[in-house]
Amino acid sequence: MKIQIINGPNLNLLGVREPGIYGSESFEVFLPKLQERYPDIEIDYYQSNVEGELINKMQEVGFTCDGIVLNAGAYTHTSIALHDCIRSLRCPVIEVHISNVHQREEFRHKSMISAACKGVICGFGLDSYRLAIEALSPLS
Repeated sequence: MKIQIINGPNLNLLGVREPGIYGSESFEVFLPKLQERYPDIEIDYYQSNVEGELINKMQEVGFTCDGIVLNAGAYTHTSIALHDCIRSLRCPVIEVHISNVHQREEFRHKSMISAACKGVICGFGLDSYRLAIEALSPLS
């Protein structure tokens, strides 16, 4: 099984950016732990601050991998282009958020991509990624 994790804007700053909301661990520290927990699943990681690059990556892997775990960051709330891309893929996409977006600013309560995704997981910190992998795993 192959799963692609894709993180959007500002998520390259995990561990530094607003640790009270996003925690103090970088994704580069977290990813090997996730890969070790699931040795039978190939977990690849990609991050970009650029919307078009996120779309390019999803189109690149969305017809060959078994699932995408997508944290689109702020693009979640604005991008019809990401929505359309997700709808065009063969593999399922799970939308994830580290924080509970529904406990935050009003503009974060609306997702432009949720309707195109298989499911949404939010509010469990970095563990949201593990829960998404569990949801995509045929063993779950």
